[in-house]
Parts: sequence; C-alpha cells; structure tokens
Amino acid sequence: MILINLLPHREERRKRRKAAYFAGLGLAAGAGLAVVAAWYLILQQMTSIQQERNAFLTTEIRKLEVQIKDIATLRAEIESLKARQKAVEDLQIDRNVPVHVLNELVKQTPEGVYFTTVKQDGQTLSVSGVAQTNERVSEFLRNTANSSEWLVKPELVEIKASSGVTANRERKRLFDFSVRLSVKRPQDVTAEAAGPAAAASAPAAKPAKKA
Repeated sequence: MILINLLPHREERRKRRKAAYFAGLGLAAGAGLAVVAAWYLILQQMTSIQQERNAFLTTEIRKLEVQIKDIATLRAEIESLKARQKAVEDLQIDRNVPVHVLNELVKQTPEGVYFTTVKQDGQTLSVSGVAQTNERVSEFLRNTANSSEWLVKPELVEIKASSGVTANRERKRLFDFSVRLSVKRPQDVTAEAAGPAAAASAPAAKPAKKA
C-alpha cells in the first residue's frame, strides 16, 4: 500500500531550520555575553589588585620621603659637627704658630733692624719697624724668602727715610719699613719635612750592568 504525505513538509522543514538558526544565534549570543561578563569580572579584579598595589606603593613612598628627610637632617648635623671638629683641630694645630713666628723673626732678622709692630691676621703677617740701612731690610727679605721654615713670600710694602735720635741725642738717618709675609701652617711644615726624609730613605737605583 502506497502512503502519500499530503502535509506541507517543505514549510515544516523551513520552520525547523529557522528555529535551529535562531537557537544557534541565541546560544552564540549567550556565549558571547558570558565571555564578556567573565572578562569584565577579570578586569575588575585586576583593577582592584592594581589599586591595592598603588596604595601600598604610595604608603611606602611616603615612608621613604620621611626617611629621606631624616637622612638629610642627619647629614646636615654631621657636616656641622665635622665643621666644628675641624675648627677645634685647627685651633689646636695653630696654637703654637705665634711662638714659631716669633722664633723665626728672631732668627731671620739681621742686626740693625728693629720691629715696632707685629700683627698676624690668619696666614698673613704684617711687620713694621726701623732699619739702619736699606741693605738691612733687603737682607731680612732674603732670609725669610730663602731660609725661613715658617715665613714665606716676603713682600716689601713700604720703606721711607726718617730721622731718628740715638741714645746720645745725635740725629741719625734711619729707614721706616713695612713688610708683609705669609705664615705656613704646621701641617705644611710637617709635609715638607716628610718629603726629603722619604726621598732619603728610598733605596738608590742600581746601575745597569754592562754586557
């Protein structure tokens, strides 16, 4: 017996295909929304983690800034203490300089030269006095320039003729003069003394042997 389907099967098939198509679209849309939602949640979590890191870094940076300020204050205090210590050390080193200067003046001053004023300002020594002749002043300049341990760089500021009265009331021609000198620091004198000693203690070079 032959059965004949008189129903509109093509329309039914078309409807099934359309329903399957829309179902696929719905599934794709649902999957897309799920992916977007998952990615959004991941981004939110990453943003929250990064914000926490930023907050932690900000807190640590503030702590470091406070520490840096404290370090800068400590450095300033250390530099101030070093400056004070150096000033005290310089005073201790220089306390015997006037004694050495007076000894040098006694040693390097020739006969016929008399000092009226001696003034030291830092490393500069100014002396004024009276000399019997110009040659006496020149000799004093040579002595301090060539053979003085503490006085260097003598400079004649002024010399002029004047009339003086001797002990027996006789008028005698004298010369008023002013000289400026530089005073060495004790460490400079020590360094200069150590230089020749080190050179003398160094072993002499052996002569080369002839072939």
